[in-house]
Formats: sequence, C-alpha cells, structure tokens
Amino acid sequence: MSNWLLKNKLAALGVLTGAIGGYLYWQQIGCENGTCMITSTWHNSTAYGAVMGGLFFSLFQNEKKKSHE
Repeated sequence: MSNWLLKNKLAALGVLTGAIGGYLYWQQIGCENGTCMITSTWHNSTAYGAVMGGLFFSLFQNEKKKSHE
C-alpha cells in the first residue's frame, strides 16, 4: 500500500485538498434550500471535492513510459 501511495502522492494530495475544499465550500456557501444535488449535504460536497481534486492534481503527475524494445 505504501508503494502505491508513494507512486501516486500528487493524486493523494489532490484528494485531500479537494475534500477539504469541498467541505469548506459546503460550510461557507452551500445550498440554502437543499435542492442542490452536490452542495446540499456535507458528504456529497466533500466527496465531489475529493474526486475533482484527485483528478486535477493527477494531471500534473509525470508517468514514466516503459519502452518494449
């Protein structure tokens, strides 16, 4: 497990950052009437932020391509 985490540390940092950002968005802005699908509850907003943060940070991760020569 730790080998995977070291290999994908940028994506893991993105998940953590996105989760914190999603929670803070729900807490500070949120949805007043409860009809918003993502921001109506804290767990939806936190999960969405975690997914988006992980995807965004993984864009900047370099992958070494193996040549099959």
